[in-house]
Amino acid sequence: QEQLMESGGGSVQAGDSLTLTCVASGATSGYRSSSRCMGWFRQAPGKEREGVAAVGSDGSTSVRGSAAGRFTISRDDAKSTLHLQMGSLKAEDTAVYYCAAVGVRMTATQALAVTPTGIPYHYWGKGTLVHVSS
Repeated sequence: QEQLMESGGGSVQAGDSLTLTCVASGATSGYRSSSRCMGWFRQAPGKEREGVAAVGSDGSTSVRGSAAGRFTISRDDAKSTLHLQMGSLKAEDTAVYYCAAVGVRMTATQALAVTPTGIPYHYWGKGTLVHVSS
């Protein structure tokens, strides 16, 4: 089993920045990054979960269009952490942000896609709330 824990959420004003961090533990010890994808997803009230940014097993990264240029995703394999740097936050970025991981090979673009039930990701954190006031 793998555990994921997010941190860094909070209440901010529009235009502010936040950095979210996801720490992986448990069965991740010694995992091969070349066979693993991780991503950040968010779910706003009344809306379906959507991909925000992902790191593919090939090391590529992808950020959804509405966040492109404002958000940056990075992975530190040595520390088993995943970060999401969010800048120029907007009210529409308000959501619970989740970290997810899966041990399959995908490009970052493929890894950004997720079904309402969380497929294809196997492991999910409990989420961290980001609230942006306009």
